[in-house]
Amino acid sequence: MFLSIKKIPVVDWSSKETFNFKPKASTFSYLCFGLMLFGFGEALLVVSTTGNSPWTVLAEGASIITGLSIGVATFFISVAVLSLWFFLKQKPGLGTIMNIIIISVMLDVTISSLVSPSSLISQYFLAILGVFLVGLGSGFYLTANLGPGPRDGLMTGLTKKTNLPIALVRGCIEITAVGVGWYLGGTVGVGTLIYAFGIGPCVALGLFIVDKIFN
Repeated sequence: MFLSIKKIPVVDWSSKETFNFKPKASTFSYLCFGLMLFGFGEALLVVSTTGNSPWTVLAEGASIITGLSIGVATFFISVAVLSLWFFLKQKPGLGTIMNIIIISVMLDVTISSLVSPSSLISQYFLAILGVFLVGLGSGFYLTANLGPGPRDGLMTGLTKKTNLPIALVRGCIEITAVGVGWYLGGTVGVGTLIYAFGIGPCVALGLFIVDKIFN
């Protein structure tokens, strides 16, 4: 049922305007909660040691080269991606800014607080749980309707500029992030594949859960 979802649900606490910098308290709270879940899920993939999501592969590679933490590297990469919006005539929203801050913080807090499990079963459990939480977090954050994350905005901006299919544009962006990150030493593995194949259904499930339970 949830796999048939084709648009972002509108719920009671969704912002009526995307570029709303004074949202309702409930809208802002759900936005932040969703981004915390998102960052926590991304961090669980790192802790699982089975392979990171594409952009965290890049962040880990950057952290190895620079000596920065993965969270701080994620922050600077997000800011760099956001700077490209100027050339693509994209406008950031409150959700865009909070995305950069909260996910970066959650990555560092979670990674520094948890120990990687020694059991292979536990590692893959963390990876699967991480992808699910990223999807659920996306459900909250997207439904808040306060602006896309830096990478989503890059995707939509490039799609408008090139007139190429969104799937092709996003695929090229993700492959580039993985390729550069892997070259720099980021972790690519089964967890990366779990994320690649699981994130779509998990985001759809997250949107379904938000719409049916939290509306």
